[in-house]
Amino acid sequence: MPELPEVETVRRGLANRLQSFVIDDIEVLRDRAVASPGGPQALRLGLRGQKVGAWSRRGKYLVAQLHDPQTGHCNGVWGVHLRMTGQFQWHPTPTEPCRHTRVRLWNTAGEELRFVDLRSFGEMWFVPQNVSIDAVMTGLQRLGPEPFSEEFNATYLEQKLKGSTRSIKAALLDQAVVAGAGNIYADESLFAAGIAPHRKAGELNLPELERLCTCLVDVLEMSIGAGGTTFSDFRDLEGVNGNYGGQASVYRRTGQPCLACGTPIERQRLGGRSTHWCPVCQR
Repeated sequence: MPELPEVETVRRGLANRLQSFVIDDIEVLRDRAVASPGGPQALRLGLRGQKVGAWSRRGKYLVAQLHDPQTGHCNGVWGVHLRMTGQFQWHPTPTEPCRHTRVRLWNTAGEELRFVDLRSFGEMWFVPQNVSIDAVMTGLQRLGPEPFSEEFNATYLEQKLKGSTRSIKAALLDQAVVAGAGNIYADESLFAAGIAPHRKAGELNLPELERLCTCLVDVLEMSIGAGGTTFSDFRDLEGVNGNYGGQASVYRRTGQPCLACGTPIERQRLGGRSTHWCPVCQR
């Protein structure tokens, strides 16, 4: 599943490619790709004729402002969640869509933005201007602070995790604790911080939480700089793989020597997710 760095990479690609993009036509090939009220018809009516404005990211959600191309008046927003395998593709000239294509959008020049989703869990929303975004994209209500925000710090984590008996790995995967982190970067940041993933979240002390906050931000920034991680499906808007996977310290390196001490990397399932760590470097 795309995590924060992958979604941020897509956001930047969309922001760059869709400057002055006016949606001339839209085709929904799979109704379940539209999660907002009114379904595909409302999405088509809401997006058609609109100029795509600034893109923002909240956790793993993407949101684009929609504007009247003549007056610049804001006419609502277009929301997207890639889920497990969703990806956008840019097609400057006509091409036949693959069978996993869910939504197609064109401008007057015939250039196409295509949403492809192998597993079909990705979702889109149209939110009119006079409606609260959170009321339609309800998952936004449950998100914790962004890792790069001032609200995300060791003191916050200490209060949020106080008394928690679940593993710190499970806590990092909880979007209500921190928005955008996922399996890859939880493993990588815990390794960088020297914290074993199975430790109880409520037992970590303040210095450990300070290290964890710093390491999570550092790992995420490094991955964003590398264009995210591709281990299976993720591609950016131009079809390019993310490059962070080759820099991973523990994720998917089961049995390989730890880059710090040489001990074989171990793997087990925690909270239903594969977890990778070094039994010597992480305590």
